[in-house]
Amino acid sequence: MASRRSGTERPYDIVLFGATGFVGTLTAEYLAAHAPENCRWAIAGRDRTRLERLRERLTALNPGCAVLPVLQADSADPDSLRALAESAQVVASTVGPYIWYGEGLVAACAEAGTDYADLCGEAEFLDRMYLRYDVRARETGARLVHACGFDAVPSDLGAYLTVQQLPEDVPLRVDAFVRSNALFSGGTLASVMTVMSRGRQSLHAARERRLYEPRQLDRRARGSLGAPHFSRETGYWALPLPTLDAQVVARSAAALPRYGPDFRFRYFAGVRTLPVALGGSAAAGAGVALAQLPAVRSWLTRRFESGTGPDLERRRASSFTLRLVGTGGGHRVFTEVSGGDPGYDESAKMLAESALSLALDELPDTAGQVTTAVAMGDALLGRLRAAGLGFRIVDARELDPAT
Repeated sequence: MASRRSGTERPYDIVLFGATGFVGTLTAEYLAAHAPENCRWAIAGRDRTRLERLRERLTALNPGCAVLPVLQADSADPDSLRALAESAQVVASTVGPYIWYGEGLVAACAEAGTDYADLCGEAEFLDRMYLRYDVRARETGARLVHACGFDAVPSDLGAYLTVQQLPEDVPLRVDAFVRSNALFSGGTLASVMTVMSRGRQSLHAARERRLYEPRQLDRRARGSLGAPHFSRETGYWALPLPTLDAQVVARSAAALPRYGPDFRFRYFAGVRTLPVALGGSAAAGAGVALAQLPAVRSWLTRRFESGTGPDLERRRASSFTLRLVGTGGGHRVFTEVSGGDPGYDESAKMLAESALSLALDELPDTAGQVTTAVAMGDALLGRLRAAGLGFRIVDARELDPAT
């Protein structure tokens, strides 16, 4: 086990890039309230005036933030990103869509040996960053940890917790069913529209990654889309979700032998009634089709500006529940991950705690593009539980061989 704090001394443990955006501000507020006094952190972005206004807001929450460092950097300025990466042990980024604005910072962190965390839910971006920077990050010792928010911490650590309750060295299956009543922000909409409009590019990146990613001959780990069905275990109609959660969990399983010789994960939206399930499927298909039209994307982007999102009252009324069913070796386990507003309050918490874990915790000695379960595992799980997210074992039992 190794802590990166014993490495080359840098001015900051954590730098939050994109701090003045909607979720960036929430992340900064979380750090202001929860970062330990000995944690040296800073906020960064391209507009110094907005950063200074944010510092004033944070000072109202924590008077110690009156001297919080403010750093200027721009995703279009490689020199500023290099300076940012070289100043910190960990850089956390909320600047998306990442396919347009994220690569420069990943490149700078990989080169500088700086740990990196983001909220990316764009599979194409993860694949392209793996192809371009995984090797260099392994050489410098940088941990590149994408998807440190609602995409895909609950599913990744939920599956990690579920697997620990099942027998070792046997084939394992985990299905996850998510439910939420939350709304989205302008930034989230921009990312979703970008993903849906780039199907061809995303497929190409995924195929190229498969050509270069090492294959394991003695183990298999899969993230499967699955088919719509009624889940007797949960009482939900299950609609397959084409998010990157299944890919992230499969990569954790490929890296960690505890997931067994043959692991499969599927990720679904859990819906109570069949009419709602059918309507959801139709709406998703229509959304993908409309996302191909530049005029529609432009209209939606203007209607829901980046940097805006649900107000505090609406976020307080939002919540999520992720129920996981794991089977293997004659055993079945039910686990549950739950929390408040998933896309903003809880995502900000997950990103902040991921950055704190990378900067301050004793962690496995890993490098390159890695998942939250591989990079932080038990340490992040403990942090998120202490921060109020629910990770619990609902039921674990041995199956009757006759069933």
